[in-house]
Amino acid sequence: MSGPLITPEELAELLAGDEPPVLLDARYPGPAAAGNGLPAFREGHLPGAQWIDVNTELSGPKRPGSTGGRHPLPDPGALQQTLRRLGVRRDSAIVVMDADNSLAAARLWWLLTDAGVSGVRVLDGGFAAWQRNGGAVATGAPTPVPEGDVSLESGQLAVVDADQVAGAEGTVWDVRAGERYRGESEPIDPVAGHIPGARNLPAADAQEPDGRFRDAGQLRELFADVRPGDIVYCGSGITAAQSLLAMTAAGVADGVRLYPGSWSDWISADRPVERG
Repeated sequence: MSGPLITPEELAELLAGDEPPVLLDARYPGPAAAGNGLPAFREGHLPGAQWIDVNTELSGPKRPGSTGGRHPLPDPGALQQTLRRLGVRRDSAIVVMDADNSLAAARLWWLLTDAGVSGVRVLDGGFAAWQRNGGAVATGAPTPVPEGDVSLESGQLAVVDADQVAGAEGTVWDVRAGERYRGESEPIDPVAGHIPGARNLPAADAQEPDGRFRDAGQLRELFADVRPGDIVYCGSGITAAQSLLAMTAAGVADGVRLYPGSWSDWISADRPVERG
């Protein structure tokens, strides 16, 4: 495997083979929108793809006053049950995707990788790239599939909590848009600003306008200051997974840790906030 990303052309070749991969579509309308991605999935998706819900299946339940942020990590047992329902087996090759920018797909990629599932690929540019490449499209609800038998062993990737972020010796990277980092605009969370001392490295800088990731050389230049032991965070942990996916594609993700609760967890308690 050349890396975590796969092009539409490469995926088409795999789908034409004797053992096609399991296709998981995690698209959703975004953290500020109502509803989920199932209506868009029904309007068009890769033939044979299964839809998975970021808010209810790739995240744990949100409890008022609790820590964990807006998108807590899901219970491993519940995630395993979901994946089995979607036909994922122990030996399955898996390709994950979303509409275009791999934001939700990166969350699923990270969860599967953290659970010890090897060889997970992300469709670079998502369903939009598949369509641009002339790929076949199906409509309607997902087709039922036989039960899978995948077994998850979560905890393979490095994560940190708020206390570890506060005492971090490496660089803490905030991958939200610059205006949110600076506290000039906060459309989602109740408090604006960033973790004191954090540096800004917007996740969107790693992508082309059409949602595809920039080439490996450009990504290595973008992440030139990232070092093992550094920490990445965003609003609720999902965009940070997208940045970790880009770092993995660039070959610089080793030792970089995720703060899953991210900004929405940081501000859930009386912690310092920095602006500007």
